[in-house]
Amino acid sequence: MTVASTEAANGDIPVPDEVANNVFITNIAKLLDPVYNWSRRNSIWPVTFGLACCAIEMICTASSRYDLARFGMEVFRATPRQADLMIISGTVTKKMVPTIVRLYNQMPEPRYVLSMGACASGGGPFKEGYNVVDGIDKFLPVDVYVPGCPPTPQALINGLIALQEKIDQQSIATAPWYNKKDETAGLYPVPVLGPDLVDLRQLDIIRQEAAKYQAEAVAADTEAEPAAVAG
Repeated sequence: MTVASTEAANGDIPVPDEVANNVFITNIAKLLDPVYNWSRRNSIWPVTFGLACCAIEMICTASSRYDLARFGMEVFRATPRQADLMIISGTVTKKMVPTIVRLYNQMPEPRYVLSMGACASGGGPFKEGYNVVDGIDKFLPVDVYVPGCPPTPQALINGLIALQEKIDQQSIATAPWYNKKDETAGLYPVPVLGPDLVDLRQLDIIRQEAAKYQAEAVAADTEAEPAAVAG
């Protein structure tokens, strides 16, 4: 009895070639993932990028006292094109957000974002300020949050270890940067700074609110005209 007749007799559906190929790739990935993730987790290169007082603690963490080289993370790069980790260390102002997003888009995949401190994560004590963004996660995907004002070097190291643990769970078969069909899929629109910071991903919402406001204004003017004539 052939394989096809056996499958038909048992009521089984033949496995399509596409599914069979995916299963094969997944099996190969299970063998390669440990080596692949081990090499990436021990060679994380942060971009040389600091915003405020949290950057001082980041510099202190990279010094010889805390020996960040134990984790393979001591090589800070001066260009985002050679880095795979962005540490947002400090207060994020609206004027700085377009530059941060532009630098992130220049980083090659796989890339990660670590939000260091209360200001980067939620605005901190300046949250109600007219020029401060209440969290970088409004514009970029954050992988690890490190609380504190500012966090200690030990806290930052703990956050970097948490990032390593996240990398250990990733797989080549499901990694988004290997499955992209569109080369621009991983790019984030750079916000426009005018009278205020405009997120281009919210243009439809802004247009709807503007149209709603205009319609209410026209309706209010229409109701006011008969009253003026009667007066």
